[in-house]
Amino acid sequence: MNSNIDAVVKSTIVLVLNEYMEMERDEYLKAASYERSDNRVDYRNGYYERELTMSIGKITLKVPRTRQGEFAPSVFERYARCDQALVLSMLEMV
Repeated sequence: MNSNIDAVVKSTIVLVLNEYMEMERDEYLKAASYERSDNRVDYRNGYYERELTMSIGKITLKVPRTRQGEFAPSVFERYARCDQALVLSMLEMV
């Protein structure tokens, strides 16, 4: 039963983080999906998958990207593969 709860928590976190990154990209582009706008900064260019190690285990995120490549989500630091809380807790254990 505990493993089912872990799977539910992981899938919920993945869903929330993916939606948050989508929202950030919309704000960065200044246009929603399929919206024509004179204020548009850049265009959507799909996703790439990225694994992030958290205290609950590894999760795989669909990170949105733009054509010019200047968009960076604030969910994690650039090139970071571990959650900062996990790194700090590992340092405290040592």
